[in-house]
Amino acid sequence: MKSYKILLLLIGVSVFGCSDLEEEPVGLLSPEGFFQTTGDIQTAVDGSLTHAINEMFWGRKLSVALMLRSDMVALASNETRRVEMDEFTTLASNGMISEFWPKTYQGIAAANQAIAGAEDVGVADEIKNPVTAQAYFARAFYYFHLVRLFGDVPYIDAPITDVDAATSMSRTPASEVYANIISDLEFAKAWLPNTVTSRAIPSKAAASSYLALVYLTMEEWQLAYDESTEVINNAGTYNLALESNFQNLFDASVIDASLEPIFALDYNNFEADDNAYDQIAPMTGIRGDVRNSGGGWSIAVPSLEVYTTWDAGDYRRAVSLDDTAKFDDDNDPETPDVEYPYTQFDVSAHEFAKNVPYIAKYTRFPEPFARANARATSHNYSMIRYAEVLLIAAESAVELGNNASALNYVNQVRARARMGGETMTGASVAVTVAPSTVPADLTGTVTVADVLEERRLELAFEGKRWYDIVRRQLGGVAFGTSGLEGAKSNFSSTDYLLPLPEDELERNPNLLPQNPGY
Repeated sequence: MKSYKILLLLIGVSVFGCSDLEEEPVGLLSPEGFFQTTGDIQTAVDGSLTHAINEMFWGRKLSVALMLRSDMVALASNETRRVEMDEFTTLASNGMISEFWPKTYQGIAAANQAIAGAEDVGVADEIKNPVTAQAYFARAFYYFHLVRLFGDVPYIDAPITDVDAATSMSRTPASEVYANIISDLEFAKAWLPNTVTSRAIPSKAAASSYLALVYLTMEEWQLAYDESTEVINNAGTYNLALESNFQNLFDASVIDASLEPIFALDYNNFEADDNAYDQIAPMTGIRGDVRNSGGGWSIAVPSLEVYTTWDAGDYRRAVSLDDTAKFDDDNDPETPDVEYPYTQFDVSAHEFAKNVPYIAKYTRFPEPFARANARATSHNYSMIRYAEVLLIAAESAVELGNNASALNYVNQVRARARMGGETMTGASVAVTVAPSTVPADLTGTVTVADVLEERRLELAFEGKRWYDIVRRQLGGVAFGTSGLEGAKSNFSSTDYLLPLPEDELERNPNLLPQNPGY
């Protein structure tokens, strides 16, 4: 009998705890007869969300792919799959795609199990729907990534246990996928609570915020404005606010108390057997740096222009980038480590060390981590936070001709950036950055370009920039001669979508045709 490895087939739900939900694997669940209580639904939901913190999804593969495809992060590596992402020579056999595609569908499959299983739980809707709504949110979260990355994709909204059915599915038009995402988020918004004990648990604000972002992506400006301003106008009810110190958003020791994250992937210094852990700190860290038990791997590294074109008075630059570091030049623990500016980072004598400032958001305050180089950190990664909702409202307001509102929302974000705060240099020296006049409030007429630039800086290295480039079709400029990384000659409009994985097409020809250009 022919053996199939089918990403769409999930007979059991693999549950490994994430964040505050669980910390130990509890095995494989047989869905038949399992769902008896709302606690059983919650277990399946937790399993779905745990797929997102896997190394194959946000732990490294998807998060780094999004960085490399943006115009803010270059590559210091010769690994083929990363080179393809960075240089827009991506093949359908790319090893990053072949890992985050199935992991995304595993998250969807687990959400589908929770939703289907909830039908067997004999309690009132008022009791079980707030739990089931988390699964609807998770399914929308995963599909929103897929549809933006690949366009038309197979849309599955129920458990699949039949191999023949799994290998005969076709792709669903992107417009239908978006409609289903909206439907899921509307259900989630109707039933999720206003506040949650952890931002790793979906809330009403999370559903509404994602609806705003979905509508922004679809260029439904009024709907994007309505949803984002609903969140803003109910910030008190939802317990949301801008964090006073920008650095705190990337400090694992204090982020749990912040009111800014709306939905986050929460790591917990736990390395599961299935790679459910975080590697972004080593991927972005400085090669040879003495921090984090070995520094980083110097893989995803900004171009120098990202640093030099960023106003030095903007506190966000100091938080986002390391322009100094310490190295152990002589490998002698008895002698002091030596501090160097970024122009001399190559003192680590490694071929991939670059003399440019490195990404600092994930290397300064990872808190406890399970392995050297800050692998398996304690970070919370904000998938959407209050500052982005303000910028969604600003961008949609510009499109609607509501300049006063656009000014208000952009300038709230800029005002926080001017507040300064306590941060740390790459040499692990605590510094206090005083309030400044940079960035100044915008005046006059706000343009779409103004808001996109604010998003680029505010959300730098958070997996947002590539999606902005795609939805606004900015590639011609971003990857042209005036781009931050210089000209990328291989880029074309077909690169706005990734190719479907080659092995999936081989297993299921019904997924053809491949995306144009591949």
